[in-house]
Amino acid sequence: MAKRILIAEDERVLRESLAELLAEEGYEVLQAANGREVQQLILSEPVDLVLTDIRMPEMDGMTLLGYLKQAMAETPVILITAYGTVQSAVAAMRAGAYDYLLKPIQFEDLLLRIERALASQENARTQRVITEQLASESTFHNLVGRAQSMVRLFQMVRKLSTVKSNVLIIGESGTGKELFARAIHYNGITRDKPFVPVNCGGIPDTLVESELFGYRRGAFTGALRDKIGFFEAAHGGTLFLDEISVLPMAVQSSLLRAVEEKSVVPLGDTHTRPIDLRIIAASNHDLEAMVRKGEFREDLLYRLNVVKLTLPPLRSRKEDIPLLVHHFLSKYSEGMNKRVNGITNGAMRALLNHEWHGNVRELENVIERAVIFADDRPISVEDLPFAGPEMTDDVSEDLKEALRQFERQHIIHCLRRHQYDKVETAKHLGIGVSSLYRKMDELDVPKNLDEECDTLPPMPEPPGE
Repeated sequence: MAKRILIAEDERVLRESLAELLAEEGYEVLQAANGREVQQLILSEPVDLVLTDIRMPEMDGMTLLGYLKQAMAETPVILITAYGTVQSAVAAMRAGAYDYLLKPIQFEDLLLRIERALASQENARTQRVITEQLASESTFHNLVGRAQSMVRLFQMVRKLSTVKSNVLIIGESGTGKELFARAIHYNGITRDKPFVPVNCGGIPDTLVESELFGYRRGAFTGALRDKIGFFEAAHGGTLFLDEISVLPMAVQSSLLRAVEEKSVVPLGDTHTRPIDLRIIAASNHDLEAMVRKGEFREDLLYRLNVVKLTLPPLRSRKEDIPLLVHHFLSKYSEGMNKRVNGITNGAMRALLNHEWHGNVRELENVIERAVIFADDRPISVEDLPFAGPEMTDDVSEDLKEALRQFERQHIIHCLRRHQYDKVETAKHLGIGVSSLYRKMDELDVPKNLDEECDTLPPMPEPPGE
């Protein structure tokens, strides 16, 4: 199908000449004398590219550009300008225009820029589809990741969700320890039972035992009624003890007794209450090191550490950052009812190069903040709180190669899943067969991949399957 180009130019002779020349090149051409006519046309006639003059009556090219970026963000816009308004054209480029041309127009130059813009549009669409597909396949119960370390953790979570064994989750702050605990609980046999999260660090030492085990009326000053503790509240389900390393040694002894005897005795009571639950404990400290220092009970650690999950910091799985960015962009764009159209290459490069001491939680906060300030446009470097003057939206070779390998890996994976059937693979990716072949050429994916698969590294199955 021929690509459709809309020409907005108030000079009739120039407009019609351009339309005739582009039609001879095989393009379908629509014409508008001003920005108002463009607004009317695109309501009924979708276009692949807009070629517009900056200076026009009724609505100038800059105002039209702003409208087009909201109405059809993925459609490239090329501006036509006289020499004296080059500064305005540069400003328009910063506002989202794809390119600009100086009058008098050299037709060969125009054709080259149009071809480049249309190719860029097609690549962007293909990349978006592949990224969305990859993000969908790499999401497991609100956990996002395709790194080998994450795939292994997802496999462990699926197995743990079928039993009620105690689990210890170790990881830096912000790595998603509670998300993993919830995934274990809600993905299996306890999904219909209580999930009770407890922040051990948020309870004063003098109240920890009464909060965990409950109390009877009159057990202490202010105990005006009976209250069940977190253990009884989680009966049948999961008790998640976050920051367990901060518990005082005396409370650790009581906790050990409850775990061993599978019962609790509320303060002020003499009767035991049986409990049936799974304990998932979490810490950002090395509990084994604390045991050696005498700061944590070794016998309690053994009871809690039936299965240990060690969550990797984000800086050790940076290949997951594009997936997480897509996930959080969708989450907050929908939540704020905004149309944030992706992220610039420079901003993605900055995210990939950041240290992420706050891990996934920090990344989520950064994207949420960026969505607030990016009104109906892609997130740029300027929207990032740690952006410095040395950061730009220019594409680095490192980023190009990282994204290239990211895309190549997913296409190889999909080809294998569909027994190297190109038609089925293209359908799965949501692109045309010709686009698939073009991407395979660009990414050096062997055409006879089924014969060369022994030389390629194995691909993990997506965690949701």
